[in-house]
Amino acid sequence: MSVLEIRDLHVSVGEGDEAKEILRGVDLTVRSGETHAIMGPNGSGKSTLAYSIAGHPKYTITGGSVTLDGEDVLEMSVDERARAGLFLAMQYPVEVPGVSVSNFLRTAATAIKGEAPKLRNWVKDVKTEMTALEMDPAFAERNVNEGFSGGEKKRHEILQMRLLKPKIAILDETDSGLDVDALRVVSEGVNRSREEGEIGTLLITHYTRILRYIKPDFVHVFVNGRIAEEGGPELAEKLEDEGYAAYVKGPAEVASA
Repeated sequence: MSVLEIRDLHVSVGEGDEAKEILRGVDLTVRSGETHAIMGPNGSGKSTLAYSIAGHPKYTITGGSVTLDGEDVLEMSVDERARAGLFLAMQYPVEVPGVSVSNFLRTAATAIKGEAPKLRNWVKDVKTEMTALEMDPAFAERNVNEGFSGGEKKRHEILQMRLLKPKIAILDETDSGLDVDALRVVSEGVNRSREEGEIGTLLITHYTRILRYIKPDFVHVFVNGRIAEEGGPELAEKLEDEGYAAYVKGPAEVASA
């Protein structure tokens, strides 16, 4: 079993007098087989948490710790974090012109595993996962995210997760911009990894609709850079009915993350 532990995490953006604190002491533990939903209004710091764990240079860690299976994540480079078993599905995946999806996926698998996967098995695995995600086989020869629809980008992110098999997957607003059919397909991909029991999932979202497909074990309400409340799936239902007004005492204190 793998464990991601976040303790008293403080994160800022900007430098010197312009620095602004976004995360203000976050404590969170994610274990293999668990699904944690992080919910909160715009600007609450949800995406900042995701990108800070992944190692985005925009964010400065000013306090606290992040460990994966006891290893200090904050001392790792971005590629070392990926090899250690962290995966981030981005809210806005970037285009990679001139690199096909098939080459990108195999290169990523080689970098993470330290050796190239056996071609025959790899091709079979890619076809199996693409079929499950209802992706046209021709998709594999397109350039990464170039001209992709929102649904295609998100399916590609989940395809990566399924093939790379990380220990901890951080899904940043995977439901953003998806129609109901794409949402169902993407959610089923996440659920397959969950059912295999070898992955812990941190699911960041504004809305409860994805939670109708991916049932969380834990729900955390994120407000002003902190976890304001924690509970089970019933907390998501409360948020659906009541929104975030009870947690927001005044104007947002943090910039949009």
